[in-house]
Amino acid sequence: MAKKTESIQSKIRLRIKSYDHKLIDNSVKQIVETAIRNGAEIVGPIPLPTNFKKYTVNRSTFVHKDSREQFELRVHNRLIDILNPNPKIIESLSNLNLPSGVEIEIKMK
Repeated sequence: MAKKTESIQSKIRLRIKSYDHKLIDNSVKQIVETAIRNGAEIVGPIPLPTNFKKYTVNRSTFVHKDSREQFELRVHNRLIDILNPNPKIIESLSNLNLPSGVEIEIKMK
């Protein structure tokens, strides 16, 4: 049996969250274009399941319990992996100007 040689690859994992699906898609597009422009290998964007938070509130303060309103909060998620990043890519991603309402979580592995 032949032994496999393992090459140690570093990667950056970007997890992007937003309440607006159009805003998150435009931000992901901007991140991917920046990474490709700097010569990075990219896996993704991978759409993750949308989280739903539902709230039910009484319309009146004291009586009429049968009259209620329901609200829903959706959090859209995307995942991007950048393989073998160089310092130029990391610097360009940190200088990226993204709109408010988009949260990015960066992990280096």
